[in-house]
Amino acid sequence: MSLNIVNLVGRAGRNPDVRYFDSGSVKCTLTLAVNRPSRNTDEPDWFELELWGKTAEVASNYVRKGSLIGVQGALKFEYWLDRNTGAKRSKPVIKVERLELLGSKQDTAAAADNYGTEGDDGGEF
Repeated sequence: MSLNIVNLVGRAGRNPDVRYFDSGSVKCTLTLAVNRPSRNTDEPDWFELELWGKTAEVASNYVRKGSLIGVQGALKFEYWLDRNTGAKRSKPVIKVERLELLGSKQDTAAAADNYGTEGDDGGEF
């Protein structure tokens, strides 16, 4: 038996990026910051999320930077060749099957004001 289920609760690191395809499909991507208790740092772990269909539409309409959300999905890896070096690259992505909107609109607004944005150094995950 195999099992690939990921459950995360955290805050959206940016507004959703939504794409509509000619086929009628909708894809949404965003990042999720999840705090992991640690003695040495308060820095969150960052996860890349991919949502499709109705779930993507809900995220695009209701999730904003700082929104508290819960997701359930599966871990997958995207692979590509670096254009500059030809090196193989990969990154983990959570393919979200279920999205829970947590907290109130006021919580989301306050979090957006107080919550830092993700760092993007262009490096590997």
